[in-house]
Amino acid sequence: MAAAKKAVLGPLVGAVDQGTSSTRFLVFNSKTAELLSHHQVEIKQEFPREGWVEQDPKEILHSVYECIEKTCEKLGQLNIDISNIKAIGVSNQRETTVVWDKLTGEPLYNAVAAPVSPGPSDPAAVVPSGSSVPAAGPSSVWLDLRTQSTVESLSKRIPGNNNFVKSKTGLPLSTYFSAVKLRWLLDNVRKVQKAVEEDRALFGTVDSWLIWSLTGGASGGVHCTDVTNASRTMLFNIHSLEWDKELCEFFEIPMKILPNVRSSSEIYGLMKISHSLKAGALEGVPISGCLGDQSAALVGQMCFQDGQAKNTYGTGCFLLCNTGHKCVFSEHGLLTTVAYKLGRDKPVYYALEGSVAIAGAVIRWLRDNLGIIKTSEEIEKLAKEVGTSYGCYFVPAFSGLYAPYWEPSARGIICGLTQFTNKCHIAFAALEAVCFQTREILDAMNRDCGIPLSHLQVDGGMTNNKILMQLQADILYIPVVKPSMPETTALGAAMAAGAAEGVGVWSLEPEDLSAVTMERFEPQINAEESEIRYSTWKKAVMKSMGWVTTQSSESGDPSIFCSLPLGFFIVSSMVMLIGARYRSGMP
Repeated sequence: MAAAKKAVLGPLVGAVDQGTSSTRFLVFNSKTAELLSHHQVEIKQEFPREGWVEQDPKEILHSVYECIEKTCEKLGQLNIDISNIKAIGVSNQRETTVVWDKLTGEPLYNAVAAPVSPGPSDPAAVVPSGSSVPAAGPSSVWLDLRTQSTVESLSKRIPGNNNFVKSKTGLPLSTYFSAVKLRWLLDNVRKVQKAVEEDRALFGTVDSWLIWSLTGGASGGVHCTDVTNASRTMLFNIHSLEWDKELCEFFEIPMKILPNVRSSSEIYGLMKISHSLKAGALEGVPISGCLGDQSAALVGQMCFQDGQAKNTYGTGCFLLCNTGHKCVFSEHGLLTTVAYKLGRDKPVYYALEGSVAIAGAVIRWLRDNLGIIKTSEEIEKLAKEVGTSYGCYFVPAFSGLYAPYWEPSARGIICGLTQFTNKCHIAFAALEAVCFQTREILDAMNRDCGIPLSHLQVDGGMTNNKILMQLQADILYIPVVKPSMPETTALGAAMAAGAAEGVGVWSLEPEDLSAVTMERFEPQINAEESEIRYSTWKKAVMKSMGWVTTQSSESGDPSIFCSLPLGFFIVSSMVMLIGARYRSGMP
């Protein structure tokens, strides 16, 4: 029985999926894309001050080793030969900044990450004075208070015009991206300053730190990154695909500390034994794939054609649309980024990226703030009971409206209430809000790139909610396609690694990618109804604007409650009353 099992397995490929809250190692069958085994380890986040988020680079590295060890043990228990693992890919949280000593392998400071929870900060807060619109991404949603003064200082000396940074990088000058975090470290951490002076310092995003460490570290580790991660640093020219000398001079970053930029699919180096841990099981296996997490999901979703897009549903939503070989610069506050470059001699692909600030977070708000559900999963059950919002619309503009409105004066509202409205209708309206916001970003993408979307590929935890997926298809009025294998980020990293020259165990030809099965949600309403619901949503959005007349940007400032509309408190009280009546059985 065991021998037969081994006989049907193709070559295997591993993937490190390193995120802000956990690390995982997953192993796939390269012929079927089947996930064979995985292991996950939670990692800590440190908050030394308000608006500061840090992680221990050594804890991140140790978590990778532990995940590799445990996954290999599980494969052994399944009687799967780990020597059949032919390559390893890396997918990682983007922008998080690490500086370490190349002689000792020791980090010189914690990894500087971006805040991961939406706060009450103004959507326009991170935009330098005189800029047009902020980016439709975490740069405008989650404010890194540590580096805000750095951005303000830099914005005063932008040469020429405010497009100096964006025209080269596709990114706005923002606290979110790596260059500003690195500038802060160089200005404020003496150990970093001294190591740079003594030519001992290396900089990298998490992928660079991991690849350098896994390929030998201080004993000959490979210092590199890929184009997708480099494109999120604000130091990388996305046209020439090189570190930009003018940008490095502007941020005063010594180019000698930067990693070599490689494609997303090539052999970077070979796994070396860790002397501190037992993770020598995969010694000699090539590390041959590297993608930032959102690019990895785009590859894992097989969005290889111009105009194909994916949406990852989590606390917020991340949308990426493949724009092919051309950089499309947005007129609606979206980011221009490198999607992937799957081989040294392969062409580069670009993407437009946008995000919805409040997606899963609105479900958590209903659970934690209003108490109308006990678990996030209950939202689907409530919504299913009524199958409609009964004219109720929920605009979760808790800290303003982001792309495509950029309206910091907006606040959250629930409108269209009647005496008939109950918590089930509000639950349904919350799910619709996620879908309406997604449509707004996709409409902006369509206007920017001129390629109408034929279908939307989806992933992330919220896609398990079938009502949400059906609503998304109805509101977009195009099919929504969900892969049966949900680990698309890790799958993308594995595909890049397995397809690399010199490995060649994973074909990226369209006819060979059909092994991944899809669940398809078709629109079930007519186009006219879809448009009526969307136009009513737009009307609700307009009602949410203009609530705040004076800005309070301090997180935790009690005066922020003065900025909330009276209607917000009335609605909150009404919803809680409805919930209480519902639980007590009262009509």
